[in-house]
Amino acid sequence: MKIQESGEMYLESVLVLSEKKGAVRSIDVAEYMNYSKPSVSRAMSILRAENYIKFDKNGYILLTDKGRCIAEKIYERHTVLTELLKEIGVSPETAADDACRIEHVISDETFNAIKNKMK
Repeated sequence: MKIQESGEMYLESVLVLSEKKGAVRSIDVAEYMNYSKPSVSRAMSILRAENYIKFDKNGYILLTDKGRCIAEKIYERHTVLTELLKEIGVSPETAADDACRIEHVISDETFNAIKNKMK
């Protein structure tokens, strides 16, 4: 089953937070994404049911291999696209916002061509 854009955003947020904080709880994701705790809890249970995340015995969110693969792919797209947009003169804030939208719809072929061109 293909993951939806919102699921990708949650996985990316868990990845970013885990790199910053180490341990991540649903409340951390809610604060980071500026979403309500119930919305995040529902999303986490869906991601858990689809085997993208799991919870440890203390309630911390852990990415499964499947979830980490998607999170890393989306995060790489976000960072590369943000840098590209900044290089062509887009303000950092707008570049990050636009990259966040583009990262979910761009094809692998187009993204790889952009990434190779930037090297």
